[in-house]
Amino acid sequence: MITLTRIRLAHGMSKAKLARRAELDQSRLSKIESGRDRPYERELARLASALGFPPEHMQELLAPTSVDDQSFGATQASPHDGGKSGVAL
Repeated sequence: MITLTRIRLAHGMSKAKLARRAELDQSRLSKIESGRDRPYERELARLASALGFPPEHMQELLAPTSVDDQSFGATQASPHDGGKSGVAL
């Protein structure tokens, strides 16, 4: 899947450089790239411009890039049953 992070990296840009070009705080860009925050329309337009990407396609680039722990089957013992069962993280 093509993501905002992959497009940024394909352009050889660090988060700091893209944030500067898009007039965003670097922490804001990190939250957008990770999917923790959704960007405002004006932020999408500035990101598209900074990347030379069509603005109308920016929404599809905003899928989170982090992997969910459950996909790896990570478990943790429950403190309520003496640690006998695994509880998905």
